[in-house]
Amino acid sequence: MLAAFLTTILFSISAISGHRTAKLLGGTEANFSRLCVAAALLAVYAHTVGGGLGGPAFVTLFVSGCIGFGVGDMAFFQSLPRLGSRLSVLITHCLSSPMAALMEWMWLGTGLSLAEIGFALVILAGVALALAPSEHLHIERRALFAGLGFGSLAALCQAVGAVMSRKGFALAEAAGQPLDGVTVGYQRILGGVLVGAALLVWVKRASASTPEPGRWRRAWPLVLVNSLAGPTLGVSLYQWALKDHPSAHVLPIVALTPLVIIPFAYHLEGERPGWRSLAGGAVAVIGAVALAWVASRAP
Repeated sequence: MLAAFLTTILFSISAISGHRTAKLLGGTEANFSRLCVAAALLAVYAHTVGGGLGGPAFVTLFVSGCIGFGVGDMAFFQSLPRLGSRLSVLITHCLSSPMAALMEWMWLGTGLSLAEIGFALVILAGVALALAPSEHLHIERRALFAGLGFGSLAALCQAVGAVMSRKGFALAEAAGQPLDGVTVGYQRILGGVLVGAALLVWVKRASASTPEPGRWRRAWPLVLVNSLAGPTLGVSLYQWALKDHPSAHVLPIVALTPLVIIPFAYHLEGERPGWRSLAGGAVAVIGAVALAWVASRAP
């Protein structure tokens, strides 16, 4: 479960940098840019020491990337400028966990003990307590509902992508050609790049606005940080965790991401955590440690 905990740190950095990038470039262009950089970095590994594009799970993983990276990340990057990094991450991760658990149970037959279900719910309850913010009252009504819609779509796509990744690992294992997390991340991100490119072309054709001059000069360091922390290192660790653990174990741990965002948001955006954030954080951390302990003892 160490990989899942490390993923939360990287995803929190990705969310903060992604929020700022989306404000500079727009959600669709910011997402496509980071996917291209990450695809290039992952390709170097996959085509040298990894599995490249081989294996019986490629189609499953490619479609998983179209849904998770392509549609899901597009929706998440549309939610970021409307709701902010903390609320967007809260909605995405708290909804995706139960969705993925239900899908994996129905499709792959992965069962959970009552203790595992209970501690996963403790994590989600702690995250909700800490980060169900009151600032939504200051968000314009139209932006609020649009942000909630995009966040919910991102959660659904993340859940589908996670379960399809689990299926891909199972197919590769059954064929005697096991894959590592970085190769899986590479095969998935290619689907995301394809969908992201199509969405970007559509947005550019539909938009009549003139891009702000000099925006890329300010945005490219953020794009690089976002690419490394999110779809490159973060997703590789995320896939490593999914390889060995059910999505119902991994996603609640990753749902700690919005709690990890708190110190970054404090230093970079001036957001001071209140008593609810601290209390909810304590509850979520206790639940995460307990879930990791129960999972390590499972047969």
